[in-house]
Amino acid sequence: METIVLSIGGSVLLPEDINPYFLKKLGDLLLKLCKKYKLFIVTGGGPIARRYIGVGRKLGFNEETLDELGIAITRVNAKLLSNMMSCSNKIIPSTTDEAKKIDTPIVVMGGTTPGHSTDMVGAELAEKTQATRFIIATNVDGIYDKDPNKYSDARQLGEISIDQLIQNYGTQWSSAGENIVIDGPALDIIKKAGIKTFVVNGKKLGQLEKAINNQPFYGTKIRL
Repeated sequence: METIVLSIGGSVLLPEDINPYFLKKLGDLLLKLCKKYKLFIVTGGGPIARRYIGVGRKLGFNEETLDELGIAITRVNAKLLSNMMSCSNKIIPSTTDEAKKIDTPIVVMGGTTPGHSTDMVGAELAEKTQATRFIIATNVDGIYDKDPNKYSDARQLGEISIDQLIQNYGTQWSSAGENIVIDGPALDIIKKAGIKTFVVNGKKLGQLEKAINNQPFYGTKIRL
């Protein structure tokens, strides 16, 4: 059985306008897919985490404390998702090593330690479990040549090399709550471990399913 690691952005799971119907559909899809894959899922923090981080920053909290606030929200999101599915873990692991040892068909976790984004956690988990694919589910249609939320002429990229992404973003962690498609430390792991990685719009469940199944999908393939 193939192992798939899925990093789901908090903006997909719990956006400003939370949609229980979408969450139910997502849970149903994951339950269907776990019949043929071992699924590890890492949940992001999204706008709720960024709101807490924003307040903490105004109050003068340091970056480590801000990160801890965000991590707490990712773990709440993981708890919500895991409890939607009968075949998933109910105790959320705090490290990728703990997650790897859980034998349920679906394993859900959130963030781990300050300085580690959930995409980095997902990449680390993909490396440790020797996953066939690492899927990053975000709220846009993959990777663009510039921010599609700011520029109407942003061009979606069907494929981009890992080296180009590292050139664009670097390999360093920047700050708590940063909202980019893939951060530098995750890219570093993907490159060094040679992890097959796709970026897809997690709100489009049909495309997400295709990406997980390694079928043609609308999104971005990262070329190693």
